[in-house]
Amino acid sequence: MDTEASSFETSEMLGTFLASTPLLKEAWRLCGTANAMGCGAFAAEQVGGVGYVAFSGVQEMPVLGWDPNYGMLVPLDVAGRGLFAPLKCRYDDEEPVMVHSGVLHLFLQYHSRPDFQSQIHSLLAETKSIVITGHSIGGSIAFLTALWLLNYLRSIFPPISVFCIGFGSPFLGNESLSQAILRERWGSSFCNVVSTRDIMPRLSLHQSLVPTPQWQALIRFWYTSMMSMNFANLQLTEEDKARLFSSVAADMERLAQAVEGSGGRSFWPFGNYLFCSDEGAICLDNAVSVRKMMHLMLRTGSPNCIIEEHLKYGWYVERLSLQSLKRSFLEGDLSESSYEASLSMALNSSGTYRQVSIAPMAKDCLKMARRMGRAPNLNAADLAIRLSKITPYRAEIEWYKACCDKSEEQRGYYDSFKQRGGLKERVQDKHESVIHLMDGKELPHDLHRRSKWVNAAQSYMLLVEPLDIAEYYRSGMHLKKGHYISNGRERRYEIFDRWWTERVVSEKLSNRRTRYAGLTQDTRFWARVEEAKEWLDNIKCQNDPRNLAFLWDGLIKFETYAIKLVEGREVSADVVAKNSSFSLWLKEWRALKTQIIPQSMPLV
Repeated sequence: MDTEASSFETSEMLGTFLASTPLLKEAWRLCGTANAMGCGAFAAEQVGGVGYVAFSGVQEMPVLGWDPNYGMLVPLDVAGRGLFAPLKCRYDDEEPVMVHSGVLHLFLQYHSRPDFQSQIHSLLAETKSIVITGHSIGGSIAFLTALWLLNYLRSIFPPISVFCIGFGSPFLGNESLSQAILRERWGSSFCNVVSTRDIMPRLSLHQSLVPTPQWQALIRFWYTSMMSMNFANLQLTEEDKARLFSSVAADMERLAQAVEGSGGRSFWPFGNYLFCSDEGAICLDNAVSVRKMMHLMLRTGSPNCIIEEHLKYGWYVERLSLQSLKRSFLEGDLSESSYEASLSMALNSSGTYRQVSIAPMAKDCLKMARRMGRAPNLNAADLAIRLSKITPYRAEIEWYKACCDKSEEQRGYYDSFKQRGGLKERVQDKHESVIHLMDGKELPHDLHRRSKWVNAAQSYMLLVEPLDIAEYYRSGMHLKKGHYISNGRERRYEIFDRWWTERVVSEKLSNRRTRYAGLTQDTRFWARVEEAKEWLDNIKCQNDPRNLAFLWDGLIKFETYAIKLVEGREVSADVVAKNSSFSLWLKEWRALKTQIIPQSMPLV
C-alpha cells in the first residue's frame, strides 16, 4: 500500500522540466562557446529574461592532479570574505565542509577578475533568473559560483533565482558540503548531466589518480576537441584504455560502497543527477543512490567507450529535448502497479535493463532512492502528530501562568513555580525526540528552515524554558554544577535558539509594542536574574577591588539590558509584578547604588 501511495521519484519532475524547456540546449550551446574560447575562458549571455554564464571546460592542467597542491580537499572557509558563509557545520565535532582545492583555486581566480564581476552584476541587474553552467571542470567551477551567488543573493529583493547545470562534471566536495547545501534548501538548484559511461564525472580528482602519460594524453585530446568542436587524433592502445577504465571503475566502486554518515574526506555528490543513456534518461537526487547508480552504469560500458563519451553531451541534450524524457518500454507489458511500472521504465531508461548481473542491483538502487527520499518527510509528519498530543499539557501551563498573573501574591509565573514546583512533572516533554531524529539524519535536512517548525520550537521555548530554569535553581543544581546558562541549559534549547536566530525574516519589522508581551522574549531572562541576584549578594561583602569592579560592571550591564527589555515591552507582565524576583532585585540594587559613593568604585 505504501509503495502505491506516492510517486517513484520527485526529482523526475525536474528532469521532465529540463528536457521540455530550452534550458539544457541554451546552457550547452553557451558551454560550447566557452570551450572554443580556450583555457580559463567564460561566456555570458542573456536569452529572453534569463541570464546565462558558462565556464570553459578547458582549464589549467594542475587542477587535475599534476600538482599535488591542487589535488586535495580543503575547508571551504579558506575562501574567506564570507563568500560561502551559510555552508558550515552545525556542531564542533562534525567534519568540516570541504571542496576540491584546485576547483576552489580556479573559482577564486574568476571571482577576482573585474570582467567576470562586471558581467555577473550586469546580468543580475537585467534579469530575474540566472543559469550558471559549464562542461567538465567548468561545471565544477559553475557549482561553486552558484553557491557563492545563492549566498550573495539571499538578502536581495525581489529574489533572483539561480540554477546551475553541469555537463559531465567531477565531484566537488565531501558529505558535509552536501549536507550543508541540503540544510540551506539549495539542492534543487543544481543538476549534473551525466552520460552513462563518461568517466570524467566519476573522478574524484585526488592524488590517488597517478598522472600517467595515458591520462595526460586523454586530457589533451578532450581539450583539443572541446576547443575545435571536432574530435582530435588520439593515440592510445587497447591496453592503455583498459588501464584508464579499470582505474576509474575501481575508484568509483570504493566511493559507491561508502554509506551516508560515514564522514571522512571522500567526495560526495549533491543536487540532482540527470543520467543519460542511449535509451533515455533518469533523474536522481539521493546522494547514496547517485553514487551507486554511477558505479552500476559504468559497469555497462567498456574501455572503448570512455574516449568520446565525455564529448557527446550535445547529442544527449538534443535527444532529450526531442524526447522530453519519453521512455519506450521494449519488453513485456507494464505492471498494473504505477510504482512497479515507473521502476521498470526508469530501469529501461538507465540502459541497465539488458545487463542480467546489473539490472537487479540497479532496480534495488532505484527502490532505495525512493525509500530514502520519503522517509524523512514521513518521520516529520509522525513527529508532528506525536508533538500535538502534548497540546493539553501546554494549555495547562498557559492556564497556570494566567492564574499566577492574576494572583494577589503578585509573584508571577516564574517565582510561583520556583516556590511550589510540581507542575513540570506533568508536562510530557517530547521535543528532545526532535534532536534525536535530527542527529540520526532521520528528518528533512531543511527542517530548521521551515517556518512551521521554527515557530513551534520558539513557542515551546518561550513557555517551557522558564520552568526549567526555575526547577534548576529550586533544586539547587546551580550549587552543584554552576549557573544555568553556562552549565545547565539543555542542548535542545541551544539548537532551537539557533533556528530562531538564523531564520529568514521576510516581513517588515512590527511597530513598537504598546503592552507587555504574552511571554518574555528572552527565554534565558530568569537565569540572568538568578546570576544578578548572586552578584548583588556578593558585592555587599566583597573587599577585593578587582572582584568588586567585575561585579559592579556585571550588575550595571544587566540592569541596562533588563530595563531596555521592560521599556520595549519585550517581557511578560509577571517580570514586573510587585513581588517578582526581578522587581525585588531591582529595588534592592537601586537602593545599594545610592549608598555607594561613585568615586570609591574602581574604574572598569
